[in-house]
Amino acid sequence: KSAFSIVIGLICNFTNKYNLMDLHKITQDVIHCAKTVGEFIRTERKTFSYSNVEVKGLNDLVSYVDKTSEKLLVEKLSIIFPEAGFIVEENTKSEIKDYNWIVDPLDGTTNFIHGIPCYAISIALEHKGEVIVGVVYEVAQNECFWAYKNGGAFLNGTKISVSSTKTLSDSLIATGFPIYNFSRLDNYINTLTYLMKNTHGIRRIGAAAADLCYLACGRVDAFFEYNLNSWDVAAGALIVKEAGGTVCDFNSQQNWLFGKEIMATNTLLHPVFLTLIQENFK
Repeated sequence: KSAFSIVIGLICNFTNKYNLMDLHKITQDVIHCAKTVGEFIRTERKTFSYSNVEVKGLNDLVSYVDKTSEKLLVEKLSIIFPEAGFIVEENTKSEIKDYNWIVDPLDGTTNFIHGIPCYAISIALEHKGEVIVGVVYEVAQNECFWAYKNGGAFLNGTKISVSSTKTLSDSLIATGFPIYNFSRLDNYINTLTYLMKNTHGIRRIGAAAADLCYLACGRVDAFFEYNLNSWDVAAGALIVKEAGGTVCDFNSQQNWLFGKEIMATNTLLHPVFLTLIQENFK
């Protein structure tokens, strides 16, 4: 083959991989998948008993609902895109490929167990470190957030965008408290102290996927947390980006997916919020 034909072939291959219609179709299939499994979660919550809770580690809880949901999701996602591997929280399947489904079958398990109505299914499709599809289905509120690369962000079919808040003094912040890794607790408390005194307030919702989606639709203006896993943030972070927000790690780099720290803002607050995080997490 000539060099020209090889280049044209590579361009066509890239275009096919990221064809917006293809990603749209995949996203719609994932939404259907999430809502189907969400109905199982909703039904189980009605009769759920604390006796079904298992302990994975300090304050790290799980139940048959998490595990069964993940098995159902893996089965359905394998049909939607058989070429993809899996990065999943409950280890029902582990197989890393060029494309990977990143799945949290029940983000906010502690909320679910205690009957607090904020818990979500989080599903992302990742390609070599880049998230290209994200769906978060907040089960209790029946709110489905979704996005795909260059396709915008949506809530129950309506396009969403981040807030236009320009100052910390007018902002509402979301975060998640450490539950077992307290290695950066002092840094965290110092940050909270400043935010308590200089913002509208702080919300600890209990599900990072929901935190990010609430940022994407303008309910909160910034979010930060450390010691999160890829399945906690993958889908929500893409939704924030497609809604016009900014996502990075605490060093203003793009190691948020697997780097166990993330901050996200409505973009307007990014410089001041990044400065605050970096001053406190040196």
